[in-house]
Amino acid sequence: MSDLEAGGPERRARITADIMTKTGIDEPMIERLVRLFYQRIQAEPVLGPIFATRVTDWEHHIAKLCAFWSSVALMTGRYHGQPMGMHMALPVSGAHFDRWLELFEGTVAEVCPPAAAAHFMERARRIADSLELGIATTQGRIDAPRHLRSQSGQLSGVVCSG
Repeated sequence: MSDLEAGGPERRARITADIMTKTGIDEPMIERLVRLFYQRIQAEPVLGPIFATRVTDWEHHIAKLCAFWSSVALMTGRYHGQPMGMHMALPVSGAHFDRWLELFEGTVAEVCPPAAAAHFMERARRIADSLELGIATTQGRIDAPRHLRSQSGQLSGVVCSG
């Protein structure tokens, strides 16, 4: 049982409220961010065609992405999907993740105040690393996380033993 489940809906609501207070993130901000970001993705010459071959109903996709980012950023539990499975067959490389993060960071900086931007970017980097590593693993490659490096070059939040 997760910590969130152990405390029930009241605990989740307190966590969400605390994040909202500390960062300024709310559902309207998430929707503005997601809509603007994916407008940019659709127009992007490298990433746009990848999405165009897979997303046929953008409104449905945006709603799903808003639920995803609500769950990721605010711990609301609104998203109930399997993002790893959805990305496994994509023809993407590290350069695609780098471009995704570059566009996301620019959009976050435009839409969000600094505390919210930092909150979103930490999660976006974790998501990029997770998806990139998952895809590399299914392709028989071993990669290391690239997006969570601290300024010293050390991996942030990763413990290695050996």
